[in-house]
Amino acid sequence: MMHQKKQVKISDVIISKYLPLFNDRKHRHIILTSGRAGTKSSYVSIATDFRIMDEANTSCVVLRKHHNKLRKTVYKEMIRGISRLGVSKKMFKIGKSPMEITYKKNGNTIYFSGSDGVDDTKGIIDEDKPIKLVVLDELTEFFDDGEGEAELANIEATFVRGNQGGFQMIYLYNPPKNPNAPINEWCQKMVKRKDCIHIHTDYRDVPDSWLGPDLIDAAKVLEQSDYKMYRWVWLGKSTGVDDLIYYMVRPELHFYDGLLEEEKRSMGEIGVGVDYGQKNPTVFEAFGISYGRQVLCGLDEWCHCGRDEGQKSPSEYAKKLKDFCEQLEKEYDRVVSWVFIDPSAAGLIEEVRRIIPHIDVIPAFNDVKLGISRVQKFFSFQRILIHQNRQKLLIKELGLYQYDPKSIEKGREEVLKVNDHAADAARYLVCGMWGLIAEFLPMTERE
Repeated sequence: MMHQKKQVKISDVIISKYLPLFNDRKHRHIILTSGRAGTKSSYVSIATDFRIMDEANTSCVVLRKHHNKLRKTVYKEMIRGISRLGVSKKMFKIGKSPMEITYKKNGNTIYFSGSDGVDDTKGIIDEDKPIKLVVLDELTEFFDDGEGEAELANIEATFVRGNQGGFQMIYLYNPPKNPNAPINEWCQKMVKRKDCIHIHTDYRDVPDSWLGPDLIDAAKVLEQSDYKMYRWVWLGKSTGVDDLIYYMVRPELHFYDGLLEEEKRSMGEIGVGVDYGQKNPTVFEAFGISYGRQVLCGLDEWCHCGRDEGQKSPSEYAKKLKDFCEQLEKEYDRVVSWVFIDPSAAGLIEEVRRIIPHIDVIPAFNDVKLGISRVQKFFSFQRILIHQNRQKLLIKELGLYQYDPKSIEKGREEVLKVNDHAADAARYLVCGMWGLIAEFLPMTERE
C-alpha cells in the first residue's frame, strides 16, 4: 500500500467477520448490524478510505438522516480510518465546510451529507468521478424520522445513475428492541435478495486487546444485572419490548429506607423534578446525589390530584413547592440546587422563579424516548434508589407505567399516558442532573 507511515495488514485492522467483505463487489446492498462495540463503523471507515485510494475515478457518499450529526460521528470516523490504514493525513485534503475528504493523488472524494430534505443529496453527484459507494449510517433514523424504505429507494435511484457497474450501498444500524420495527422488517425482506448480504457482529467478535478491560467489564456488569438489556445493547438482539417500561426494577435492589444521619450531612446536590397537571396529579420528586454510594438517592415526594382533591392555581403549587424545598434544605442542611419543571407549565415556572429566587428553575428536557433510556440505565446498573417510605406514588407507578401494546405491534413504542406522573417527574430529574450523575455509569453508557 502506498503512502504509508507504517506497514498495515488489513487483517490487523478489521475483524475476521468483515474480511470477506473487503473486496466484495458482487453485492449491491450490504447490511451491517451489531451490538455496542461491534466495530461496523470502524470497518466502513477503513473500507471507504481504502476505496478512494485504490480505485480510479471513484467517489463515495456518506449519509445520515440529519446534517447536525455528521461532524462528530461519521466524518470523524472516516478521518480515524486514515490513521488506522497507516496512511499520512497529508495525503488527503480534509475539508470541514463543506465536509469532504479528497485523496490528493487521484482526486477521489468522500462527500458527507444529511438527508433532511429532498434536495440535500442532489448536488453531490460528481459528473467526472461516479459515485461507487453510498454509506447510510444510523439507518434507524431514516425509518424513525424519514420515509423508511421509500427514502432508501430514492437515494439509490439518485446515486446509481450513470454507473457502469460496481455501485454499492452499505447500511449500518444497531437493531431496535422491537422485532416488529419497520427497519427489522425491511432487513428481513432485503436478505432474500441475491444482491444483498447481511452481517451481524457483537463485541465478542472483536479481539479483547482492541476493546480494553473497562469496556468488557461494563458488558459483564450489565449481563449480570439485566440480562435482557445486555442482549439488546451488547449483542444487538431484538429482544422484544416489555409492556412494562421499568421491568428491571426490583425492591431488593432499588428500594431503601433512607440515609443515615452522617450520609445526610454529606449529601451532594439535590434536585426536584416536577410534573404538572390541572386535573391530573401534580407531583414533586426529590433526589440527591450520594457521592459516597455513587448513586442517586430518592429523598421525598409530594402529590396533589386536581380531579380528586380540587384544582389549585400555579401560585398555590409554587407555594407548595417552596415549602417542599425548604423542608429538604432543613433536613439535609444544604440548598436545593435545581428544580426541573414540566416544560408545558410556563405559568408555574414563572411563579416558582418569583417565589424561590435562590434556586435554578429549569424547563425540563422532555425527549421521552431518551429520558426513559437514561432512567432505565440507572435502574439496570443499580445507580438509583427509591425511598420506600416517602416515594410511594413513584413506586406504584414504576410497577404500572407501560407502553401501548398496540403501538408495539406496529413497531413503534409509544407510552400510555396513565400512571406516568411521578415517573415523568423522576425522568425530568434524571435528565436534568445527567451531566453529574452519568459519571456513576460505566464509560460506555454515558453517551
